[in-house]
Amino acid sequence: MPIVMRLDVMLAKRRMRSKTLSQIVGVTEANLSLLKSGKVNGVRFSTLSAICKALDCQPGDLMEYLPDEPAETAQKAG
Repeated sequence: MPIVMRLDVMLAKRRMRSKTLSQIVGVTEANLSLLKSGKVNGVRFSTLSAICKALDCQPGDLMEYLPDEPAETAQKAG
């Protein structure tokens, strides 16, 4: 997937535990873990907004777009 979650990096920078963030934001630790690992297909803007407020960051600090390798590059590497 070309979108990579960087929530774990921001948590480390802010020296905050996932448990604390989940309590502030109002999501379960399990759902926060899924979000951190990128194993979700979407995130509500209200949740994203709450995370950004709690961590004092921007959405771009939590997510990064990494385009897939072009087919030619992947074939040459293999």
